[in-house]
Amino acid sequence: MKRVYKITLLLGITILVASCRNDKAPNYQYFPNMYESLGYETYSESKAFANGQEAQIPAQGSINRGFEPYEYENTTAGYELAKANLKSPLDSLDLNSEKGKELYEIYCMSCHGATGNGKGKLVEREKFLGVPSYKDRVITEGSIFHVVTYGLNSMGSHANQLSSHERWLVADYVQKLRSQL
Repeated sequence: MKRVYKITLLLGITILVASCRNDKAPNYQYFPNMYESLGYETYSESKAFANGQEAQIPAQGSINRGFEPYEYENTTAGYELAKANLKSPLDSLDLNSEKGKELYEIYCMSCHGATGNGKGKLVEREKFLGVPSYKDRVITEGSIFHVVTYGLNSMGSHANQLSSHERWLVADYVQKLRSQL
Protein backbone atom coordinates (compact mmCIF):
# COMPACT_ATOMS: atom_id res chain seq x y z
CA MET A 1 0.00 0.00 0.00
CA LYS A 2 2.83 2.35 0.81
CA ARG A 3 4.27 1.56 -2.55
CA VAL A 4 1.08 2.69 -4.34
CA TYR A 5 1.13 5.98 -2.42
CA LYS A 6 4.75 6.62 -3.33
CA ILE A 7 4.10 5.90 -7.01
CA THR A 8 1.01 8.11 -7.00
CA LEU A 9 2.88 10.93 -5.28
CA LEU A 10 5.78 10.66 -7.75
CA LEU A 11 3.36 10.63 -10.70
CA GLY A 12 1.53 13.67 -9.29
CA ILE A 13 4.73 15.67 -8.88
CA THR A 14 5.82 14.76 -12.43
CA ILE A 15 2.46 15.91 -13.86
CA LEU A 16 2.60 19.10 -11.82
CA VAL A 17 6.12 19.95 -13.03
CA ALA A 18 5.32 19.07 -16.63
CA SER A 19 2.14 21.15 -16.63
CA CYS A 20 4.07 24.35 -15.79
CA ARG A 21 5.80 24.33 -19.17
CA ASN A 22 4.30 26.64 -21.80
CA ASP A 23 6.03 26.70 -25.20
CA LYS A 24 4.21 29.88 -26.26
CA ALA A 25 5.51 31.89 -23.30
CA PRO A 26 8.98 30.60 -22.31
CA ASN A 27 10.11 30.58 -18.73
CA TYR A 28 12.43 33.18 -17.28
CA GLN A 29 16.04 33.08 -18.43
CA TYR A 30 19.06 34.25 -16.52
CA PHE A 31 21.35 36.37 -18.72
CA PRO A 32 19.23 36.04 -21.87
CA ASN A 33 21.82 37.99 -23.88
CA MET A 34 24.14 35.01 -23.49
CA TYR A 35 21.57 32.62 -24.98
CA GLU A 36 20.41 34.90 -27.76
CA SER A 37 23.34 37.22 -28.44
CA LEU A 38 23.52 39.67 -31.30
CA GLY A 39 26.05 38.81 -33.93
CA TYR A 40 28.39 41.61 -34.99
CA GLU A 41 30.56 41.67 -38.07
CA THR A 42 34.26 41.87 -37.26
CA TYR A 43 35.68 45.42 -37.54
CA SER A 44 32.27 46.87 -38.28
CA GLU A 45 31.11 50.19 -36.88
CA SER A 46 29.31 50.11 -33.57
CA LYS A 47 26.72 52.46 -32.15
CA ALA A 48 27.94 51.78 -28.64
CA PHE A 49 29.80 55.11 -28.42
CA ALA A 50 28.55 58.60 -29.16
CA ASN A 51 29.52 60.64 -32.24
CA GLY A 52 31.07 57.71 -34.10
CA GLN A 53 34.04 57.45 -31.72
CA GLU A 54 35.86 54.16 -31.44
CA ALA A 55 36.18 54.23 -27.65
CA GLN A 56 35.27 56.30 -24.66
CA ILE A 57 37.40 59.33 -23.91
CA PRO A 58 38.98 59.38 -20.44
CA ALA A 59 37.65 61.86 -17.93
CA GLN A 60 39.16 65.32 -18.19
CA GLY A 61 42.17 65.74 -15.92
CA SER A 62 42.73 62.02 -15.44
CA ILE A 63 46.19 60.51 -15.78
CA ASN A 64 47.38 56.99 -16.57
CA ARG A 65 47.96 54.58 -13.72
CA GLY A 66 51.58 54.75 -12.62
CA PHE A 67 52.21 58.01 -14.52
CA GLU A 68 54.17 60.62 -12.63
CA PRO A 69 53.70 64.16 -13.94
CA TYR A 70 56.87 66.04 -14.86
CA GLU A 71 56.45 69.80 -14.68
CA TYR A 72 59.29 70.85 -17.01
CA GLU A 73 58.58 71.25 -20.71
CA ASN A 74 60.57 69.65 -23.52
CA THR A 75 62.13 72.94 -24.60
CA THR A 76 65.45 74.70 -24.15
CA ALA A 77 63.86 76.88 -21.47
CA GLY A 78 62.56 73.75 -19.71
CA TYR A 79 66.06 72.25 -19.87
CA GLU A 80 67.60 75.38 -18.34
CA LEU A 81 64.96 75.46 -15.59
CA ALA A 82 65.54 71.79 -14.78
CA LYS A 83 69.29 72.35 -14.78
CA ALA A 84 68.97 75.24 -12.32
CA ASN A 85 66.14 74.08 -10.05
CA LEU A 86 65.54 70.33 -10.24
CA LYS A 87 67.02 68.30 -7.39
CA SER A 88 66.90 64.58 -6.76
CA PRO A 89 64.10 63.48 -4.42
CA LEU A 90 66.15 60.42 -3.39
CA ASP A 91 67.79 60.45 0.01
CA SER A 92 70.96 58.60 0.90
CA LEU A 93 69.00 55.44 1.75
CA ASP A 94 67.28 55.36 -1.66
CA LEU A 95 70.48 55.87 -3.65
CA ASN A 96 71.90 52.61 -4.95
CA SER A 97 75.15 53.05 -6.88
CA GLU A 98 75.20 49.43 -8.04
CA LYS A 99 71.71 49.69 -9.53
CA GLY A 100 72.61 53.04 -11.12
CA LYS A 101 75.75 51.49 -12.64
CA GLU A 102 73.75 48.52 -13.92
CA LEU A 103 71.16 50.78 -15.58
CA TYR A 104 73.92 52.99 -17.04
CA GLU A 105 75.62 49.94 -18.55
CA ILE A 106 72.35 48.80 -20.13
CA TYR A 107 71.05 52.09 -21.52
CA CYS A 108 73.93 54.58 -21.70
CA MET A 109 77.31 52.89 -22.02
CA SER A 110 76.91 51.93 -25.70
CA CYS A 111 77.05 55.62 -26.66
CA HIS A 112 78.62 57.46 -23.71
CA GLY A 113 81.28 54.88 -22.86
CA ALA A 114 82.07 53.07 -19.64
CA THR A 115 83.74 56.11 -18.07
CA GLY A 116 81.47 58.78 -19.56
CA ASN A 117 84.10 60.01 -22.02
CA GLY A 118 81.74 59.82 -25.02
CA LYS A 119 83.62 56.92 -26.62
CA GLY A 120 81.10 54.08 -26.48
CA LYS A 121 80.92 51.16 -28.93
CA LEU A 122 78.43 52.92 -31.21
CA VAL A 123 80.65 56.01 -31.38
CA GLU A 124 83.74 53.89 -32.11
CA ARG A 125 81.85 52.21 -34.96
CA GLU A 126 80.73 55.66 -36.17
CA LYS A 127 77.01 54.94 -35.78
CA PHE A 128 76.67 58.14 -33.77
CA LEU A 129 79.05 61.06 -33.86
CA GLY A 130 79.52 63.97 -31.51
CA VAL A 131 78.63 62.32 -28.21
CA PRO A 132 80.20 64.67 -25.66
CA SER A 133 82.25 63.71 -22.66
CA TYR A 134 80.67 64.45 -19.30
CA LYS A 135 83.86 66.27 -18.31
CA ASP A 136 83.36 68.89 -21.04
CA ARG A 137 79.76 69.70 -20.08
CA VAL A 138 78.24 71.78 -17.34
CA ILE A 139 75.60 69.39 -16.09
CA THR A 140 73.59 68.93 -12.92
CA GLU A 141 71.50 66.05 -11.72
CA GLY A 142 68.41 67.97 -12.83
CA SER A 143 69.73 68.44 -16.38
CA ILE A 144 70.71 64.76 -16.58
CA PHE A 145 67.23 63.69 -15.42
CA HIS A 146 65.65 66.06 -17.94
CA VAL A 147 67.74 64.73 -20.84
CA VAL A 148 67.08 61.10 -19.91
CA THR A 149 63.35 61.90 -19.66
CA TYR A 150 62.98 63.80 -22.96
CA GLY A 151 66.17 63.08 -24.88
CA LEU A 152 68.40 65.67 -26.53
CA ASN A 153 69.70 65.97 -30.10
CA SER A 154 70.24 62.42 -31.42
CA MET A 155 69.64 60.84 -28.00
CA GLY A 156 66.09 59.62 -27.62
CA SER A 157 63.91 59.63 -24.54
CA HIS A 158 64.34 56.81 -22.04
CA ALA A 159 61.21 57.66 -20.05
CA ASN A 160 59.37 54.60 -21.31
CA GLN A 161 62.25 52.23 -20.39
CA LEU A 162 63.21 53.71 -17.04
CA SER A 163 60.94 54.70 -14.17
CA SER A 164 61.40 58.06 -12.50
CA HIS A 165 63.31 56.40 -9.64
CA GLU A 166 65.63 54.61 -12.08
CA ARG A 167 66.30 57.83 -14.00
CA TRP A 168 67.38 59.49 -10.75
CA LEU A 169 69.71 56.55 -10.06
CA VAL A 170 71.27 56.99 -13.51
CA ALA A 171 71.64 60.74 -12.92
CA ASP A 172 73.42 60.05 -9.63
CA TYR A 173 75.75 57.55 -11.29
CA VAL A 174 76.55 59.98 -14.14
CA GLN A 175 77.48 62.61 -11.55
CA LYS A 176 79.86 60.10 -9.93
CA LEU A 177 81.40 59.29 -13.33
CA ARG A 178 81.82 62.99 -14.06
CA SER A 179 83.67 63.52 -10.79
CA GLN A 180 86.11 60.72 -11.69
CA LEU A 181 87.04 62.19 -15.10
